[in-house]
Amino acid sequence: MFPIPQTEIQLLTDPFLEPYGINLSIHRLDRIHTALSGNKWYKLTHNLAEAKRQNQNKLLTFGGAYSNHIYAVAAAGKEWGFETIGVIRGEKMMPLNPTLSFAENAGMTLHFISRQLYKEKNNEALLIELKKHFGDFYLLPEGGTNELAVRGCEEIITAQYNDFDYIVCPVGTGGTLAGIASGLNGQKKIIGIPVLNTNGFLEKTIAELLLRVKQEIPHNWNLINDYTFGGYAKFTTDLITFINTFYERTRIPLDPIYTGKMVYGVYDLIQKTYFKKGEKILVIHTGGLQGIAGFNERFGNQILF
Repeated sequence: MFPIPQTEIQLLTDPFLEPYGINLSIHRLDRIHTALSGNKWYKLTHNLAEAKRQNQNKLLTFGGAYSNHIYAVAAAGKEWGFETIGVIRGEKMMPLNPTLSFAENAGMTLHFISRQLYKEKNNEALLIELKKHFGDFYLLPEGGTNELAVRGCEEIITAQYNDFDYIVCPVGTGGTLAGIASGLNGQKKIIGIPVLNTNGFLEKTIAELLLRVKQEIPHNWNLINDYTFGGYAKFTTDLITFINTFYERTRIPLDPIYTGKMVYGVYDLIQKTYFKKGEKILVIHTGGLQGIAGFNERFGNQILF
């Protein structure tokens, strides 16, 4: 039902890299699908297959007002015939931002709850109330991360991964990194660039996911927490300048929440000689480009592509 998509690994020809002797490539998961792109494809497809197996055609999930996950679930529902419900953190603001406008136009029912109540999203009492309101549903967690999502993210890996010394990906909830680590079976060195510093919580979450899907924790991965820029919607002029300049040099778009911070971090680590001359690095473009419209609407037209 959900085939593994064909993807491209693109060698970067950026003059910045030449003095360092580093071979840097990017896995273009952002090109998988016009709406359901990046790691979201992999995190969702195994869950959707399980929903079909359970004869469940209604999906409910949680997310913020600019959530890539909300956008992707809405797109998946429209594509494959699921009814979708998005439980959105915070008050409804009109007009809807580009993310929520897309979701609603794709058929998603938007249900807004207070930030305080949203903190109870993992509690059974809230789920019981939501089932009273919407009927039975297949639950997708916030960000889409669960064991099936990790299994799906194992499929990101291609045979070309064997050619690289380091694999780098942005980290939100940890599911994608867990899938990469699981699929590589302890091989290669995996670096996660978190977008939010959780003071050790992310490491614990990833380890627990790996235990559930592999019954062991491979130790070939680590997180570098130096490039959060303060959190999800936080940024600096340096970050925005980097994203725009990177696009001018490579014609590859990055988003300011995930991939921009990851590539910024990799370039900074290259400058600091974290990597040895001649090493080959692969960064994973996890999509998220839909968020640029909302970012520009919220903060002014700073992303210039």
